[in-house]
Amino acid sequence: MGRRFMGDKDCKAAKFSGVGVKQMHCSVGLALFVCLLFSNSSILMAQTEQHWPQFRGLHGGTALDDPALPDSWSETENIEWSIDIPGLGWSSPVVMGDHIFLTTAISAGDEREPIPGLYDPGDSFGKVQSVSEHQWMVYDIDFWTGEVRWARELNATLPAELKHIKNSFASETPVTDGRRVYVYFGSIGLLAAINLSGETVWTAETGVFNGGQEFGSAASPAVHEDRIYVVNDNTTNSFLAAFDTATGEKMWSVERDETENWSTPFVWQNEIRDEIVTTGRRKIRSYDLDGNLLWELGGMTVNVVPTPFASEGLLYLSSGYPGGFPRPVYAVRPGASGDISLLEDATTNEFVAWYQPLLGTYSTSALVYGGSYYTLLDRGFLLSHDAQTGEQIYGRQRIAPGHGFTASPWAYNDKVFVLSEDGDTYVIEAGPTFNILRTNALNEMTLATPAIANGSLILRTQSKLYRITNKQ
Repeated sequence: MGRRFMGDKDCKAAKFSGVGVKQMHCSVGLALFVCLLFSNSSILMAQTEQHWPQFRGLHGGTALDDPALPDSWSETENIEWSIDIPGLGWSSPVVMGDHIFLTTAISAGDEREPIPGLYDPGDSFGKVQSVSEHQWMVYDIDFWTGEVRWARELNATLPAELKHIKNSFASETPVTDGRRVYVYFGSIGLLAAINLSGETVWTAETGVFNGGQEFGSAASPAVHEDRIYVVNDNTTNSFLAAFDTATGEKMWSVERDETENWSTPFVWQNEIRDEIVTTGRRKIRSYDLDGNLLWELGGMTVNVVPTPFASEGLLYLSSGYPGGFPRPVYAVRPGASGDISLLEDATTNEFVAWYQPLLGTYSTSALVYGGSYYTLLDRGFLLSHDAQTGEQIYGRQRIAPGHGFTASPWAYNDKVFVLSEDGDTYVIEAGPTFNILRTNALNEMTLATPAIANGSLILRTQSKLYRITNKQ
């Protein structure tokens, strides 16, 4: 692994098409927040609705009720600002105070456009080779104005790996702990830390790998206390690794018997301990903070994408490649050790609270809100189950014929929101009855899951970033 520390002389702000780039220091309020935050060494101890520091936030896509949060919008309605984002990236935005961090990969040439929908890609769509140099970029965007504070180029090279035509070379969502933003680009094997002034603090090389289908990478990093965790399952050297957040030094790495995975690791802080939960094509595995295996659970399917999350004392894990069997959802209690796989025909054991063999999704992660476990199937169906027992509340309900769904659902103000790949957000009444309240169109392909902070929805489409808030 290579590691490099950066000084001011290395910080060269890249040009952002159509928008001026300026350097700004973090606000006094944010600086005070960081001081308080790191006196406890954990972002989880200082969560407020001003921050959305990782993929799906800290609560699996749910936000506190706020009348400023919108339930109706269009390309002009309730739009505080929108800006053009160059290149292509399906990473989600993350928010720390008045900072929005976003990544993208900008090609120097013409690239094939991503194609929405669920289809068998074959070699022509599933193994796309770029022949042009790309810039891997990180942006800090002012939350209130939409102006770009800084843009940082982390690398410029020809992508070595193939990818699915719907994937991007910047699909991993960054994560922030309030001091730095951490960015992982699996397509070039680069992990980096950038401070809030836009200076690259360190970079670490993780190696460039691909899975058996050569669809590219997408698993985001996770941060906890003074460690950043990266998982990369591939056909050459699958691993889970921990890096020091201050220096980029690799603290440990464990081998994994896996070949492909697009699921982000999850740090589960439960009543018993802190542990790192990872899904995989072969097994779910949980590790302690030193990389030792705590427990494992078999019974997954191929092409694992959904990210683990926890709510109300249970850990939720799933995978659901269409046509595969099983397509499982597991709800797991804390405190497990060893192999907790279910016996044949069993749906529960000491640590598996409930199991559904055909409820798992392909690309979307599930949502627990108001005691219900919502499943958004990629072909546009919503289901609801009791989050504690797994009992069905309502079965498959068609959202919109002919639309695919990749972004994960989110919820606030007694509503569940689901975003199609065509840029249409369906607002659904939370509760025991399925009822679509309205549809909000942005008329552009969208795969990224939004962020929610400061009474606003931060939503990324293929070419734009929107800040949406209730202006009424």
